[in-house]
Amino acid sequence: MEIGLTHYLTVASILFVVGIFGIFLNRKNVIVILMAIELILLSVNINLVAFAAFLGDIVGQRTAELHEAFATETDTVGDGA
Repeated sequence: MEIGLTHYLTVASILFVVGIFGIFLNRKNVIVILMAIELILLSVNINLVAFAAFLGDIVGQRTAELHEAFATETDTVGDGA
C-alpha cells in the first residue's frame, strides 16, 4: 500500500481539528492554547510538504523549513532562554 496525497491530507486535517478543539475547549490554560496553535501550524506544514511533493515543486518544502526555523526561534524566546 502506497502512502498518497490523501493520507497526508487526512492526517493534516485531523491535526487541524484537534488544534481547533484545543483552542475552543480550553480557554484558561495558555500553554495548552499555544500547543494547539502549534498543532494547527504543523498541519499547515504537512499540507505544504505534501503538495510540494505531489506537484514536484520545492517551494512548499522550503516554506515549511523556514516556518519550522521561525517556530523554533519563537519557542526559544518564549521559554525565556
